[in-house]
Amino acid sequence: MMGLCPVVVAKLRADDHVHPMRPLPFLSFLCLSLLPAFAAQAASSDWHHIEGGSIRIVTTGAPDTNGQLRGALEIRLKPGWKTYWQDPGASGVPPTLEALVGEETTPVEIGFPAPTRFDDGYATWAGYDHPVSLALTFALPDGSATRAQLEAQIFLGVCETICIPVQATLSLDSRDGADDPEHVGVVSQAFAALPTPATPDFSARLVEVRENAMLVAAELPKGAHAPDLFVAGTQSLTLDTPQKTQDGSQILFHVPIAARTGRDDEELNYTLVTEIGAVSGHMRLP
Repeated sequence: MMGLCPVVVAKLRADDHVHPMRPLPFLSFLCLSLLPAFAAQAASSDWHHIEGGSIRIVTTGAPDTNGQLRGALEIRLKPGWKTYWQDPGASGVPPTLEALVGEETTPVEIGFPAPTRFDDGYATWAGYDHPVSLALTFALPDGSATRAQLEAQIFLGVCETICIPVQATLSLDSRDGADDPEHVGVVSQAFAALPTPATPDFSARLVEVRENAMLVAAELPKGAHAPDLFVAGTQSLTLDTPQKTQDGSQILFHVPIAARTGRDDEELNYTLVTEIGAVSGHMRLP
């Protein structure tokens, strides 16, 4: 039987109504259930079926010489369903993942393919309207070769007409079925779908920081047109949708700063998307 997580409502305004076509506010959700861990199946977790699709974690099984294990969070969406990028905007749930090997917390890096911008008439947000795999890199603890049982707590959102939060615990033993061709293929495709690293002639560059906005210049290779910029905020920085402008031949993005609670230097992740490809990089906000 499913139980309900506690409901947390944070500073809703009087005009904050839940509309059937509008994703719920970012910070607060009614959890459908706290889901149990699923049995390991080779170097992959079992599929966990959700309304709107299914999710699982796949790994290559064998860590590299640095103790890093590559994997993928597969999100299979039914037609008409969507899920979110690492910073979807004012509405949406960014995917998060916390991993344990044994009882030890294991750092994990999530790589996101280039997102798409959506406007549903109520909010503009970044995400995916098709099945997607997020690239995972687990930094395994020392000695984990003898205790490779991995447990991952997943939190993400999927939406059709409303947003549904998904919370699940997936488990696997990365030693079982190591180097399985199917798993290796899934992981390889997830990493191949990531934007390439930014270069001097294909990147985003911070030009100016104003009180309530950043001004960012796009450096584009020949033949690249119609760029879109996605910038991920941080725990202390909330950003609104970038607005594209042009100054002569230079393409600029005005990125509104919705809220900033800290003033320390912050490194922001960005993805710059064009019709000939996408790159990801970092910019430092002073």
